[in-house]
Amino acid sequence: MKALFGDTAGWMACADAADPAHRTAMAARDAWLEKGGLFVTTDYIVDETLTLIRIRLGHAAAEAWWKQVDGSSRIRWESISPARAEKARGLFFRYHDKDFSFTDCTSFVVMRELKLREALTTDHHFAQMGFTLRP
Repeated sequence: MKALFGDTAGWMACADAADPAHRTAMAARDAWLEKGGLFVTTDYIVDETLTLIRIRLGHAAAEAWWKQVDGSSRIRWESISPARAEKARGLFFRYHDKDFSFTDCTSFVVMRELKLREALTTDHHFAQMGFTLRP
């Protein structure tokens, strides 16, 4: 089964109706699910997304998102182990001309390890690393 990486910016675009990419992100997400696709995300992304939803949309929205993600058989969580964090640290300090977050770098490591080429995101950093963005 083909997998699509779920990034914070993609999850937020789907969750927040005020996000400029809301409709296209939801359409991309839904089309992927209709094709039987699987999402891969990380514990760092879930942490970041849950926090942002609570700050921007409130506690109830965060709880609803958590229940969707936590209970879904269509989302696989990858943990950022110490080994993955070390690889991410290497990326983080290698690219002096980029403003990647550390979480971005952990995502890049996981995507490379799992040979994922596409991400549900609006974050241009993924394109800078050679990944394809959806929507």
